[in-house]
Order: sequence, then structure tokens, then C-alpha cells
Amino acid sequence: MTHRHPQGGMEPMISVSTTVRAWEDAQKVVEAIQKLFPDWIPDRIPERASFPSDRRAQLMHGKSESIEFILNLMKTQRILDTALDAMTMNLEFDTTVFDLSRQAAMAGKVAFALEDVNLGGKLTVSLSGDDLELWIEQQTWHEGRNEIPRSAGDDLSMRRSGFPVEWFDKRGHPTINQEDDGNP
Repeated sequence: MTHRHPQGGMEPMISVSTTVRAWEDAQKVVEAIQKLFPDWIPDRIPERASFPSDRRAQLMHGKSESIEFILNLMKTQRILDTALDAMTMNLEFDTTVFDLSRQAAMAGKVAFALEDVNLGGKLTVSLSGDDLELWIEQQTWHEGRNEIPRSAGDDLSMRRSGFPVEWFDKRGHPTINQEDDGNP
């Protein structure tokens, strides 16, 4: 199921979850998530525990009606190509999952978390909806793609480790938009 997007497209269903560890203040974690997803409300908030805490790590989960706020942040931060790559890295059919840094979220920034261990925790964002790959490509489009077209999973996508794909060889010659004529 998808929601009608204000610009006429279909916005996917959005789910956001995170693990609150024993030493973390769950209310501050909620505040960090709401800096990126203002309408997000968790299914439950773990109670604050006094030190030493015997509380175990607990999962908080909730839905959001829109991803437009973080899309605008990505435009402002000029990370739309990174967003295209990170948001489609785990795309299967019409569902994708990606992680964002909670520490960056607390500062009102979007940073993709590509490693298993992330200082400050991470948010797991799940999107599902019809034609999701096309929707992500459209939402992350920018003028630079007129010069260097991009699509999900293309040869210019970042590596799974987060390292960029080189656009130039060791001699400084471009490796993109070349004809197969044998010339560098």
C-alpha cells in the first residue's frame, strides 16, 4: 500500500525502527528519529532505568507518513547520488531497507550507516511500494544527472562497503561515458 504524494506520485509505506540499548535515554532516541521523521511515533518507549540498569536492549518501531523531510535534507546536503545508491543497495522487488546514523539524526543531518557497528546507533528504514526503484530514482534526481545519467545499481554505484567507484583511471582519464572504441 502506498500514499498519494503531494506532487502526484505514490509515496511508499515507511517503517523506522531502532534498538535502544540499556545505557541509552529512550526519549533522546525518539527525539533524534523525529528530527528526520517528524510524525514518527514509536510503538513503545522503554522506561528510563537507574544505574546500574538490568534493562535489556529493546526494539522501538513505528511508521511515518512521509519521507519528504529527509529527501529535502539530502538535497540540501547534496548527497542525492549517495542516497540513490544507499537506498537501493538492498532493493528487492518493491521493498528496500537502509540504515541511517542516529548520531547524525540528532544533529538534524542524514548520514547513511553502511557498517554493522555504528557509533551512536542506527535507524533502520524500510520502504515498500509499487515501482519503488523508479520512485527512488525520481526522488533523488538532480540537474547533474543531465550530464552523468544515473540509475539504481548502475556501474557508477558506490561499492557495498561505501567506497566510491572511481570515475577516472590512474592516468586521470575518465572511465564513464566512453564509447567502446578502444580509446581511453
